[in-house]
Amino acid sequence: MDAARVTFLTVAALKEQAGEQALVAFVDCELQSRSLRQTKAGKPYLVLTFADATGSFNLNAWSDAALFEAANSMRDGTVLRLDAQWTQNQYGVNATQIAWEVLDGDALEAFFAGDAKTAEKQRRDWETILNLCGNIRDPRLHALVEHFITDLGAKFRRAAAARKNHHARRGGLTEHVAQMMRTAEVVCSVYPELNRDLMIAGVLFHDCGKLWENQYPERGFTQGYTLHGEMLGHIPLGIELVNKLWRDVAESPVAKDWLVLEPASETVRLHLLHLIGSHHGELAFGSPVLPRTPEAIALHYIDNLDAKLEMMRDAYAQANQLADGIYEKVFPLPANLVEPLPAFEVAVVSEEEDAEETLL
Repeated sequence: MDAARVTFLTVAALKEQAGEQALVAFVDCELQSRSLRQTKAGKPYLVLTFADATGSFNLNAWSDAALFEAANSMRDGTVLRLDAQWTQNQYGVNATQIAWEVLDGDALEAFFAGDAKTAEKQRRDWETILNLCGNIRDPRLHALVEHFITDLGAKFRRAAAARKNHHARRGGLTEHVAQMMRTAEVVCSVYPELNRDLMIAGVLFHDCGKLWENQYPERGFTQGYTLHGEMLGHIPLGIELVNKLWRDVAESPVAKDWLVLEPASETVRLHLLHLIGSHHGELAFGSPVLPRTPEAIALHYIDNLDAKLEMMRDAYAQANQLADGIYEKVFPLPANLVEPLPAFEVAVVSEEEDAEETLL
Protein backbone atom coordinates (compact mmCIF):
# COMPACT_ATOMS: atom_id res chain seq x y z
CA MET A 1 0.00 0.00 0.00
CA ASP A 2 1.07 3.57 -0.65
CA ALA A 3 1.44 4.98 2.87
CA ALA A 4 0.85 8.51 1.62
CA ARG A 5 -2.64 7.52 0.57
CA VAL A 6 -3.56 5.88 3.87
CA THR A 7 -5.91 7.75 6.21
CA PHE A 8 -7.87 7.07 9.40
CA LEU A 9 -11.64 7.04 9.03
CA THR A 10 -14.61 6.61 11.33
CA VAL A 11 -17.20 4.03 10.30
CA ALA A 12 -19.55 6.79 9.14
CA ALA A 13 -16.79 8.40 7.05
CA LEU A 14 -15.85 5.03 5.56
CA LYS A 15 -19.42 4.40 4.44
CA GLU A 16 -19.62 7.92 3.04
CA GLN A 17 -16.32 7.83 1.12
CA ALA A 18 -16.01 4.22 -0.05
CA GLY A 19 -17.31 3.52 -3.53
CA GLU A 20 -16.35 1.60 -6.64
CA GLN A 21 -12.75 2.85 -6.54
CA ALA A 22 -10.56 1.35 -3.82
CA LEU A 23 -10.04 3.57 -0.79
CA VAL A 24 -6.98 2.84 1.35
CA ALA A 25 -7.71 3.54 5.00
CA PHE A 26 -7.43 2.44 8.61
CA VAL A 27 -10.67 1.99 10.56
CA ASP A 28 -10.76 1.41 14.32
CA CYS A 29 -13.88 -0.58 15.23
CA GLU A 30 -15.35 -3.00 17.74
CA LEU A 31 -16.41 -6.50 16.74
CA GLN A 32 -20.10 -6.55 17.60
CA SER A 33 -21.03 -10.03 16.42
CA ARG A 34 -20.30 -12.93 14.09
CA SER A 35 -22.85 -14.89 12.11
CA LEU A 36 -21.90 -18.13 10.33
CA ARG A 37 -23.52 -18.45 6.89
CA GLN A 38 -23.23 -20.66 3.82
CA THR A 39 -22.79 -19.74 0.17
CA LYS A 40 -25.03 -21.34 -2.46
CA ALA A 41 -22.21 -23.79 -3.05
CA GLY A 42 -22.28 -24.79 0.62
CA LYS A 43 -19.06 -23.08 1.68
CA PRO A 44 -19.07 -21.38 5.09
CA TYR A 45 -18.41 -17.70 5.59
CA LEU A 46 -18.80 -15.21 8.43
CA VAL A 47 -20.79 -12.00 8.47
CA LEU A 48 -18.86 -9.77 10.87
CA THR A 49 -20.53 -6.68 12.33
CA PHE A 50 -18.20 -3.86 13.34
CA ALA A 51 -19.07 -0.57 15.03
CA ASP A 52 -17.67 2.63 16.48
CA ALA A 53 -19.22 5.79 17.92
CA THR A 54 -20.56 6.84 14.50
CA GLY A 55 -22.23 3.68 13.19
CA SER A 56 -21.77 0.08 12.12
CA PHE A 57 -21.17 -2.02 9.03
CA ASN A 58 -21.09 -5.67 8.01
CA LEU A 59 -18.10 -7.36 6.41
CA ASN A 60 -18.01 -10.83 4.87
CA ALA A 61 -15.08 -13.08 5.82
CA TRP A 62 -14.81 -15.95 3.33
CA SER A 63 -13.64 -19.38 4.47
CA ASP A 64 -10.37 -19.17 2.51
CA ALA A 65 -9.43 -15.78 4.00
CA ALA A 66 -7.15 -15.33 7.01
CA LEU A 67 -9.78 -13.10 8.66
CA PHE A 68 -12.21 -16.05 8.77
CA GLU A 69 -10.00 -18.08 11.10
CA ALA A 70 -8.89 -15.05 13.11
CA ALA A 71 -12.44 -13.82 13.73
CA ASN A 72 -13.51 -17.28 14.88
CA SER A 73 -11.07 -17.01 17.78
CA MET A 74 -11.94 -13.41 18.75
CA ARG A 75 -14.37 -12.53 21.48
CA ASP A 76 -17.25 -10.17 20.74
CA GLY A 77 -16.20 -6.72 21.89
CA THR A 78 -12.63 -7.05 20.59
CA VAL A 79 -11.44 -3.70 19.21
CA LEU A 80 -9.46 -3.89 15.98
CA ARG A 81 -7.61 -1.55 13.68
CA LEU A 82 -8.54 -2.71 10.19
CA ASP A 83 -6.13 -1.73 7.40
CA ALA A 84 -7.55 -2.42 3.95
CA GLN A 85 -8.51 -1.31 0.50
CA TRP A 86 -12.20 -0.51 0.88
CA THR A 87 -14.96 -0.49 -1.70
CA GLN A 88 -18.75 -0.31 -1.41
CA ASN A 89 -21.62 -1.45 -3.61
CA GLN A 90 -25.34 -2.09 -3.24
CA TYR A 91 -24.62 -5.05 -0.96
CA GLY A 92 -22.45 -3.11 1.47
CA VAL A 93 -18.81 -2.53 2.39
CA ASN A 94 -16.04 -4.79 1.06
CA ALA A 95 -12.36 -5.02 2.00
CA THR A 96 -9.36 -6.44 0.13
CA GLN A 97 -5.72 -6.77 1.19
CA ILE A 98 -6.99 -6.54 4.74
CA ALA A 99 -4.73 -6.61 7.78
CA TRP A 100 -5.61 -6.03 11.41
CA GLU A 101 -4.28 -5.57 14.89
CA VAL A 102 -5.97 -5.67 18.29
CA LEU A 103 -5.98 -2.27 20.01
CA ASP A 104 -4.77 -1.85 23.57
CA GLY A 105 -3.35 0.83 25.83
CA ASP A 106 -3.79 4.46 24.83
CA ALA A 107 -5.17 3.55 21.40
CA LEU A 108 -7.94 1.51 23.01
CA GLU A 109 -8.80 4.31 25.45
CA ALA A 110 -8.92 6.81 22.57
CA PHE A 111 -11.33 4.52 20.72
CA PHE A 112 -13.70 4.23 23.67
CA ALA A 113 -13.63 8.02 24.09
CA GLY A 114 -15.47 8.12 20.78
CA ASP A 115 -15.51 10.43 17.81
CA ALA A 116 -15.15 14.04 19.02
CA LYS A 117 -17.54 15.48 16.42
CA THR A 118 -20.27 12.97 17.28
CA ALA A 119 -19.76 13.49 21.01
CA GLU A 120 -20.08 17.27 20.66
CA LYS A 121 -23.27 16.97 18.59
CA GLN A 122 -24.82 14.65 21.15
CA ARG A 123 -23.80 16.99 23.97
CA ARG A 124 -25.61 19.89 22.25
CA ASP A 125 -28.62 17.68 21.57
CA TRP A 126 -28.80 16.71 25.24
CA GLU A 127 -28.77 20.39 26.18
CA THR A 128 -31.69 20.92 23.79
CA ILE A 129 -33.64 18.16 25.52
CA LEU A 130 -32.92 19.59 28.97
CA ASN A 131 -33.88 23.13 27.94
CA LEU A 132 -37.14 22.21 26.22
CA CYS A 133 -38.18 19.84 29.00
CA GLY A 134 -37.33 22.52 31.53
CA ASN A 135 -39.91 24.79 29.90
CA ILE A 136 -42.81 22.37 30.48
CA ARG A 137 -45.39 24.29 32.53
CA ASP A 138 -47.73 21.47 33.56
CA PRO A 139 -46.36 20.53 37.03
CA ARG A 140 -47.28 16.87 36.60
CA LEU A 141 -45.42 16.48 33.31
CA HIS A 142 -42.55 18.64 34.55
CA ALA A 143 -42.09 16.42 37.61
CA LEU A 144 -42.33 13.30 35.47
CA VAL A 145 -39.65 14.32 32.95
CA GLU A 146 -37.40 15.60 35.75
CA HIS A 147 -37.68 12.26 37.56
CA PHE A 148 -36.92 10.37 34.35
CA ILE A 149 -33.90 12.51 33.43
CA THR A 150 -32.47 12.34 36.96
CA ASP A 151 -32.84 8.58 37.32
CA LEU A 152 -32.31 7.35 33.76
CA GLY A 153 -30.59 10.20 31.91
CA ALA A 154 -27.24 8.40 31.63
CA LYS A 155 -28.91 5.26 30.30
CA PHE A 156 -30.97 7.37 27.87
CA ARG A 157 -27.82 9.02 26.49
CA ARG A 158 -26.26 5.61 25.71
CA ALA A 159 -29.28 4.21 23.82
CA ALA A 160 -29.76 4.06 20.06
CA ALA A 161 -32.99 5.04 18.33
CA ALA A 162 -33.00 1.76 16.37
CA ARG A 163 -30.98 -1.37 15.72
CA LYS A 164 -30.56 -0.38 12.07
CA ASN A 165 -31.91 2.06 9.46
CA HIS A 166 -31.77 5.33 11.45
CA HIS A 167 -29.82 6.73 14.42
CA ALA A 168 -28.51 3.20 14.99
CA ARG A 169 -25.53 4.23 17.09
CA ARG A 170 -24.65 4.90 20.70
CA GLY A 171 -26.37 8.19 21.59
CA GLY A 172 -28.61 8.00 18.54
CA LEU A 173 -31.74 8.24 20.67
CA THR A 174 -30.54 11.58 22.04
CA GLU A 175 -30.02 12.90 18.50
CA HIS A 176 -33.43 11.63 17.34
CA VAL A 177 -35.37 12.97 20.33
CA ALA A 178 -33.64 16.37 20.27
CA GLN A 179 -34.44 16.87 16.58
CA MET A 180 -38.03 15.74 17.14
CA MET A 181 -38.36 18.24 20.02
CA ARG A 182 -37.09 21.07 17.81
CA THR A 183 -39.65 20.12 15.19
CA ALA A 184 -42.43 19.75 17.76
CA GLU A 185 -41.67 23.21 19.13
CA VAL A 186 -42.09 24.72 15.64
CA VAL A 187 -45.20 22.66 14.85
CA CYS A 188 -46.83 23.77 18.10
CA SER A 189 -46.19 27.40 17.17
CA VAL A 190 -47.94 26.87 13.83
CA TYR A 191 -50.80 24.82 15.32
CA PRO A 192 -51.50 26.53 18.69
CA GLU A 193 -54.33 24.10 19.44
CA LEU A 194 -51.68 21.45 20.15
CA ASN A 195 -50.79 20.93 23.80
CA ARG A 196 -47.12 21.93 23.80
CA ASP A 197 -46.33 20.41 27.21
CA LEU A 198 -47.86 17.10 26.20
CA MET A 199 -46.01 17.12 22.86
CA ILE A 200 -42.58 17.70 24.41
CA ALA A 201 -43.17 15.07 27.09
CA GLY A 202 -44.52 12.68 24.46
CA VAL A 203 -41.41 13.11 22.31
CA LEU A 204 -39.18 12.42 25.31
CA PHE A 205 -41.04 9.27 26.30
CA HIS A 206 -42.21 7.87 22.94
CA ASP A 207 -39.11 5.66 22.57
CA CYS A 208 -38.12 5.37 26.23
CA GLY A 209 -38.55 1.59 26.04
CA LYS A 210 -35.47 1.57 23.81
CA LEU A 211 -33.40 2.06 26.93
CA TRP A 212 -33.78 -1.74 27.10
CA GLU A 213 -34.42 -2.62 23.46
CA ASN A 214 -31.47 -0.68 21.95
CA GLN A 215 -29.07 -0.21 24.84
CA TYR A 216 -25.28 0.04 24.96
CA PRO A 217 -22.95 -0.81 27.86
CA GLU A 218 -21.23 1.95 29.80
CA ARG A 219 -18.06 1.23 27.82
CA GLY A 220 -18.18 0.25 24.16
CA PHE A 221 -20.22 0.52 20.99
CA THR A 222 -21.83 -2.91 20.77
CA GLN A 223 -25.62 -2.72 20.96
CA GLY A 224 -26.78 -5.56 23.14
CA TYR A 225 -29.93 -7.63 23.47
CA THR A 226 -32.14 -8.06 26.54
CA LEU A 227 -34.98 -10.44 27.29
CA HIS A 228 -37.26 -7.49 28.08
CA GLY A 229 -36.48 -5.84 24.78
CA GLU A 230 -36.98 -9.04 22.80
CA MET A 231 -40.09 -10.31 24.59
CA LEU A 232 -41.97 -7.04 25.07
CA GLY A 233 -40.59 -4.43 22.68
CA HIS A 234 -40.12 -0.73 23.32
CA ILE A 235 -43.78 0.36 23.20
CA PRO A 236 -45.03 -1.88 26.05
CA LEU A 237 -41.82 -1.19 27.96
CA GLY A 238 -42.33 2.55 27.53
CA ILE A 239 -45.90 2.38 28.80
CA GLU A 240 -44.82 0.32 31.81
CA LEU A 241 -41.95 2.72 32.59
CA VAL A 242 -44.10 5.85 32.42
CA ASN A 243 -46.72 4.27 34.66
CA LYS A 244 -44.01 3.44 37.19
CA LEU A 245 -42.54 6.96 37.06
CA TRP A 246 -46.03 8.45 37.35
CA ARG A 247 -46.70 6.47 40.53
CA ASP A 248 -43.41 7.73 41.93
CA VAL A 249 -44.18 11.41 41.38
CA ALA A 250 -47.80 10.96 42.48
CA GLU A 251 -46.48 9.87 45.88
CA SER A 252 -44.26 12.95 46.27
CA PRO A 253 -45.22 15.73 48.72
CA VAL A 254 -45.97 18.22 45.92
CA ALA A 255 -48.55 15.90 44.36
CA LYS A 256 -51.22 16.91 46.89
CA ASP A 257 -51.45 20.25 45.10
CA TRP A 258 -52.35 18.51 41.82
CA LEU A 259 -55.76 17.31 43.04
CA VAL A 260 -57.44 20.57 42.01
CA LEU A 261 -55.68 20.96 38.66
CA GLU A 262 -57.49 20.78 35.34
CA PRO A 263 -57.29 18.75 33.25
CA ALA A 264 -57.26 16.03 35.87
CA SER A 265 -54.02 14.17 36.48
CA GLU A 266 -55.48 10.84 35.38
CA THR A 267 -56.49 12.37 32.05
CA VAL A 268 -53.01 13.79 31.54
CA ARG A 269 -51.45 10.40 32.25
CA LEU A 270 -53.79 8.66 29.83
CA HIS A 271 -53.05 11.11 27.01
CA LEU A 272 -49.31 10.68 27.50
CA LEU A 273 -49.61 6.89 27.44
CA HIS A 274 -51.65 7.18 24.24
CA LEU A 275 -48.77 9.02 22.55
CA ILE A 276 -46.40 6.18 23.40
CA GLY A 277 -48.85 3.49 22.32
CA SER A 278 -49.83 5.08 19.01
CA HIS A 279 -46.62 6.67 17.74
CA HIS A 280 -45.94 4.04 15.06
CA GLY A 281 -49.20 5.16 13.48
CA GLU A 282 -50.50 1.78 12.28
CA LEU A 283 -51.34 -1.54 13.90
CA ALA A 284 -49.24 -3.31 11.26
CA PHE A 285 -46.18 -1.33 12.37
CA GLY A 286 -46.46 -2.36 16.01
CA SER A 287 -48.71 0.25 17.58
CA PRO A 288 -51.34 -1.39 19.81
CA VAL A 289 -53.70 1.53 19.11
CA LEU A 290 -54.16 4.06 16.30
CA PRO A 291 -53.55 7.79 16.89
CA ARG A 292 -56.78 9.35 18.22
CA THR A 293 -55.72 12.87 19.27
CA PRO A 294 -54.11 15.81 17.46
CA GLU A 295 -50.95 15.38 19.51
CA ALA A 296 -50.78 11.67 18.63
CA ILE A 297 -51.09 12.42 14.90
CA ALA A 298 -48.46 15.18 15.11
CA LEU A 299 -46.04 13.03 17.11
CA HIS A 300 -46.35 10.12 14.66
CA TYR A 301 -45.51 12.28 11.65
CA ILE A 302 -42.69 14.14 13.42
CA ASP A 303 -41.16 10.79 14.38
CA ASN A 304 -41.55 9.42 10.86
CA LEU A 305 -40.17 12.59 9.28
CA ASP A 306 -36.97 12.59 11.31
CA ALA A 307 -36.40 8.87 10.77
CA LYS A 308 -36.95 9.13 6.99
CA LEU A 309 -34.73 12.19 6.55
CA GLU A 310 -31.95 10.50 8.53
CA MET A 311 -32.28 7.45 6.27
CA MET A 312 -32.08 9.65 3.20
CA ARG A 313 -29.03 11.48 4.55
CA ASP A 314 -27.26 8.17 5.05
CA ALA A 315 -28.41 6.88 1.68
CA TYR A 316 -27.01 9.85 -0.25
CA ALA A 317 -23.70 9.36 1.54
CA GLN A 318 -23.48 5.62 0.82
CA ALA A 319 -25.41 4.82 -2.35
CA ASN A 320 -23.78 4.37 -5.74
CA GLN A 321 -24.77 6.68 -8.58
CA LEU A 322 -26.81 5.00 -11.31
CA ALA A 323 -26.61 8.08 -13.51
CA ASP A 324 -25.86 11.76 -13.08
CA GLY A 325 -27.88 12.86 -10.04
CA ILE A 326 -29.60 9.49 -9.56
CA TYR A 327 -28.69 7.14 -6.71
CA GLU A 328 -29.60 3.51 -6.22
CA LYS A 329 -32.38 2.52 -3.83
CA VAL A 330 -31.29 1.88 -0.25
CA PHE A 331 -33.53 -0.22 2.02
CA PRO A 332 -35.98 0.65 3.56
CA LEU A 333 -36.52 3.71 1.37
CA PRO A 334 -39.10 3.06 -1.36
CA ALA A 335 -37.24 4.10 -4.52
CA ASN A 336 -34.06 5.34 -6.16
CA LEU A 337 -33.01 8.74 -4.88
CA VAL A 338 -32.58 11.88 -6.96
CA GLU A 339 -30.05 14.53 -5.97
CA PRO A 340 -31.90 17.27 -4.07
CA LEU A 341 -32.33 20.76 -5.50
CA PRO A 342 -29.81 23.22 -4.04
CA ALA A 343 -31.20 26.31 -2.34
CA PHE A 344 -31.38 29.42 -4.52
CA GLU A 345 -28.77 32.00 -3.64
CA VAL A 346 -28.67 35.59 -4.82
CA ALA A 347 -25.28 36.40 -6.31
CA VAL A 348 -23.39 39.00 -4.30
CA VAL A 349 -21.72 41.60 -6.52
CA SER A 350 -18.87 43.62 -5.04
CA GLU A 351 -18.74 47.39 -5.45
CA GLU A 352 -15.72 47.05 -7.79
CA GLU A 353 -17.55 44.52 -10.04
CA ASP A 354 -20.65 46.73 -10.02
CA ALA A 355 -18.58 49.77 -11.05
CA GLU A 356 -16.90 47.79 -13.87
CA GLU A 357 -20.29 46.64 -15.23
CA THR A 358 -21.56 50.22 -15.10
CA LEU A 359 -18.56 51.44 -17.14
CA LEU A 360 -19.09 48.69 -19.71
